[in-house]
Amino acid sequence: MKGWKDIPGTVFGAPFKSGSVACEVSPELLGVGYIIGPRVAAIMCGGGVLAYLVLIPLIQFFGGNLTTPLEPGVKLISAMSPNEIRGAYILYIGAGAVATAGIISLFQALPTIWQSIRASFGDFAAAGAPVGTARTDQDIPMKWVLVGVLGIIAAITVATPLHMNVLGAVMILAFGFLFVTVSSRLTGQVGSTSNPISGMTVATLLLTCLIFLLIGWTGGQYYVTALSVGAIVCIASSNAGTTSQDLKTGFLVGSTPRLQQYAIIVGSLLSAVVLGPILLTLNEASTVYVPAEQVAPALATDPATLTDRAALIGPQAAQDGATYRVWHKTDDIGGPAGKYLTDDNGRAVYLVDPGINGTHTTRPDGSEVRKLDAPKAVLMSYIIKGMLAGHLPWGLVLFGAMIAIMLEMVGIPSLVFAVGVYLPLSTTLPMFIGGAVRWWVDRRHAAAEANAHLSPEEKAAASDSRIGVLLSSGYIAGGALAGIFIAFSAGVMVDFDKALEAWAGANNPFYAGANADWLSLLPFAVLVGLLLWVGLERKKTATSTAATK
Repeated sequence: MKGWKDIPGTVFGAPFKSGSVACEVSPELLGVGYIIGPRVAAIMCGGGVLAYLVLIPLIQFFGGNLTTPLEPGVKLISAMSPNEIRGAYILYIGAGAVATAGIISLFQALPTIWQSIRASFGDFAAAGAPVGTARTDQDIPMKWVLVGVLGIIAAITVATPLHMNVLGAVMILAFGFLFVTVSSRLTGQVGSTSNPISGMTVATLLLTCLIFLLIGWTGGQYYVTALSVGAIVCIASSNAGTTSQDLKTGFLVGSTPRLQQYAIIVGSLLSAVVLGPILLTLNEASTVYVPAEQVAPALATDPATLTDRAALIGPQAAQDGATYRVWHKTDDIGGPAGKYLTDDNGRAVYLVDPGINGTHTTRPDGSEVRKLDAPKAVLMSYIIKGMLAGHLPWGLVLFGAMIAIMLEMVGIPSLVFAVGVYLPLSTTLPMFIGGAVRWWVDRRHAAAEANAHLSPEEKAAASDSRIGVLLSSGYIAGGALAGIFIAFSAGVMVDFDKALEAWAGANNPFYAGANADWLSLLPFAVLVGLLLWVGLERKKTATSTAATK
């Protein structure tokens, strides 16, 4: 609510030109870092350090004297900001690293995957055998499961926005059966943190795109089909692991699996029904309609090919209530690719910059907009476009692939590091700080006399059950809810949001001004201090109890 600057940071000058450091003032990211622990948080942040403090300055150092843009960039490197260099070059390196690391993690899990498939076929073959009628052995009958599967596949096939076809539905069945089985077994055997969802999703996309290439499906509509196949398999695999954990917990407390399964179905359905409109509303609230003359002067197309019409939505709809033709431009000729609104003569009027993964943060009236990042979605789009259309700078992708291979050679988990290369440093740095707090708290608890006799496994279990984890979960939930509220208020209470931003820009030194980057770190320091104090609280209580005895 304009209380402080969201992402304070600094950009270095010569001799370290374009090096930069930033940290998002985010309780949820701090909480995530505390929960995932110091090692994972440090490795992920290390990927961000490589991107922002090594690769971006290197690109500026070697390319700053070029007199022409270096593809795939469209501007001179010397005129690029660190984030522009990231968007033009680093994202492709990160995409190559993540894709390669995902494939590596999938190959590493192949023995377990094979055992899971064999065991699952054995379970399926034994499904018709007589079973006990004990309450804890009751599941949803298999015939209703098959009916549900076929019903979902039929609904997906006829869903127009998914651009699905029979082949896509068959691939969803095949890849879904394989990776749902793998995800469920891996979660039960090694835990959800070692479940390679990213690798399975990348593998699904690669295989889907390869099949499409072999039969000549390379048009724009097949991009959406491939993405739909990958997204559905990804969601199914993720839900499979979560369901396994839920059923295991239910087994330990003596619940009825059939009733748990009904509850999971209801929860999944409600999530799909509720989250869709929320995400669409968030996207609309942060969508910017950029006047076409700013990004693509004189851009036009044949209006006869444009059949869909749309009006502006969100805050800018109040200034322009007209309807326009919709043009999905897929190349960079004459202007950037994207969705355009054109007049009846085919002349581009607006570039529609989405709220999620958009790049334009200022509306024509000067008001600022905070965009919502979905980096994994961009990564998947790179894979699809790269395979089906060849629109991928393979040199940069291969650089990322070599980074992932090098990390595996030296024994560092490549997928975690690769995700750090792909994400902004401002996202991974608060995670690192949360992980550092967890390291200090665990170190202090381990040094306590009462915990000296515990094994490493018992210490890890005790660490996961301490109150600091609960506070971190609260940080995550509270931060997420506050983010949704702020985004909705910006889209609904437009005048109030503008007035608040104007006031904060003129009167709040935490939000704007020469010292805003440093002052806005103070609220973050309070969050860190509270997490540290709460994490150490049990140790103090245990010490005082021991002293009384």
